[in-house]
Amino acid sequence: MNLRAIHAIYRFEMARTGRTLLQSIVSPVISTALYFVVFGAAIGSRIEEVDGVSYGAFIVPGLMMLSLLTHSISNAAFGIYFPKFVGTIYELLSAPISFAEATVAYVGAAATKSIILGIIILATAGLFVPLRIEHPFWMAGFLVLTAVTFSLFGFVIGIWADGFEKLQFVPMLVVTPLTFLGGSFYSIDMLPPFWQWVSLFNPVVYLVNGFRWSFHGTADVAIGISLGVTLAILTACLGIVWWIFRTGWRLKN
Repeated sequence: MNLRAIHAIYRFEMARTGRTLLQSIVSPVISTALYFVVFGAAIGSRIEEVDGVSYGAFIVPGLMMLSLLTHSISNAAFGIYFPKFVGTIYELLSAPISFAEATVAYVGAAATKSIILGIIILATAGLFVPLRIEHPFWMAGFLVLTAVTFSLFGFVIGIWADGFEKLQFVPMLVVTPLTFLGGSFYSIDMLPPFWQWVSLFNPVVYLVNGFRWSFHGTADVAIGISLGVTLAILTACLGIVWWIFRTGWRLKN
């Protein structure tokens, strides 16, 4: 494995975060603080507890997952799309680096940035509500696994996209609504039986609940099922990336 090449791409992608600090870090943190203010004041005053957990603490995993999913996708998508846009993708394709090594570098950088953002949001949440993490090992595991999985998903979107509009289409119009409807700010047990059943077809429900279980020890879905769905999404993304590099689909367009 060409570790120098991987490190070079990884370092370049990480350096871009410093140049876009306002967009990469400051904006998500401010958004998280506003969610706490709005939801804490408007809903927290009416719902004191959910499953024995204060409402403010209950929404922390959902807020982290919302930022983690959208920024993992956006970071990875832009990282691979920009070389296509400026034409340097041909240098990457002709360089002595394998497709797997390029994927590790781009996805690794995107996942690292998302994990750092998740930790910052967790620290920000601690300023508003008392935090309790019952299963810190599982919390860290879900954090890393989700960041890697959706960075891979974003990598696929970046290859598929042929314009900046498409880069934002999936994160803003697909992933964000699914996250809001995936129990980020409520328990699906609060819904009527029919909508509880419909919610189970939303993959984000399993991601949010697995992450929430690591915090509070309670969830609407069994931890084993949540982990299985996450690993299934990861496997699907790996398969798509392998197929893209095997066929060269969209890489030269």
